[in-house]
Amino acid sequence: MAKPTTVEIKLESTAGTGVFYVTKKNPKTKTEKMKIRKYDRKAKKHVEFVEKKVK
Repeated sequence: MAKPTTVEIKLESTAGTGVFYVTKKNPKTKTEKMKIRKYDRKAKKHVEFVEKKVK
């Protein structure tokens, strides 16, 4: 069986609340680290989330 091309990544909040999302990314097409503005439930506002490795 072939290995999957997508890898799971963790998007962690820059607000320092510890909130994170887990999503998938294709490292062949997206080589740089992801930065997405998403809703932080603890901060109750939209903040930037940056990519971290899933442990």
